[in-house]
Amino acid sequence: MLPAAYPVDVPDRPLLRYLDGDAVERAMPPLVERLALAEATMVGLAGEAQLPPKLAVHPRVPESFAHAMPAFLPGLAADGSDDLLGIKWVVGFPPNRTRGLAAISAIVLLDDATTGLPIGILDGAPITAQRTAAVSGLAMARFAPPRTRPAHVAIVGAGVQGHAHVPVVAHLLPGASIAVHDRHADRADALAAVATATDGIERAIVAGSPRDAVVGADVVITAVSFGPVRQVMVADWLAPDALVVAVDYATMVAADVARDASLFIVDERGQFLANRAAGAFDGYPDPVHTLGEAIIAGTPRPPSGRVLVTHLGVGLADVIFGHAILRRATEAGLGLILPT
Repeated sequence: MLPAAYPVDVPDRPLLRYLDGDAVERAMPPLVERLALAEATMVGLAGEAQLPPKLAVHPRVPESFAHAMPAFLPGLAADGSDDLLGIKWVVGFPPNRTRGLAAISAIVLLDDATTGLPIGILDGAPITAQRTAAVSGLAMARFAPPRTRPAHVAIVGAGVQGHAHVPVVAHLLPGASIAVHDRHADRADALAAVATATDGIERAIVAGSPRDAVVGADVVITAVSFGPVRQVMVADWLAPDALVVAVDYATMVAADVARDASLFIVDERGQFLANRAAGAFDGYPDPVHTLGEAIIAGTPRPPSGRVLVTHLGVGLADVIFGHAILRRATEAGLGLILPT
């Protein structure tokens, strides 16, 4: 179900509402709705949604980037009143970590699709975390291997994305046990404690290495920070029928995992191919489907073999989630109305 388009409060000029991170989190839809929004995103990508490849510039700070991610999703109304329009602007400055500043920052700008006027400016960090985990949830719901016991899940990377994925695992794989690894032991300990305290998680442990974490895991989620060392996790680390969900490009998952998989899926084919051409996915094969194509076609999990779902993140997800958050924030009176 798509979020309703933001109501135009004044006929000639919509209100412009600013939501900081706290307001975004307070207006975040519940998990079940987030999963529905993620599905609408993936299906939209396979349909009439418009989104060009990420527009990128690279400031002089080493390894820094700035990406513009515009997106448009036509709705069902003939007058365009339920169309969704917006853009995500995300900037990464890895050296910020040494200064006590966020390495990645983002804002989501939303527009009224019937007038083109801006209606919302939202902190993008909480949106990125929750929309990414929800897309992973689609993969888990459809492609986790069948079992006669509770699932064993590995989370490699205990940052924001690791935390965002725990409630999704608890909801979709109740009774699961989780093995956590992070190169920073304190972060792994903190995520394991959060997981242990989460309803639906039976237990959580800290693994001493990525390989120790993924041994025997039914579902493997990789969410480590990008870095110069890539394609670390090779196929023989993994259980024969494991589902691998990669949200860190090819930082962890080696190309042989994709080549040997019974099913290799990405969120958006054009973006994947562009990144492969740029060297981010050296040795990876062409994907069999996008996640949206698999949903539309009802593609089943193969009877045997691994499934790899790699999602790079698309601006359409931020726009769809952003409009749902803006609607809820408006109803709750959250945020600040900016002068226009």
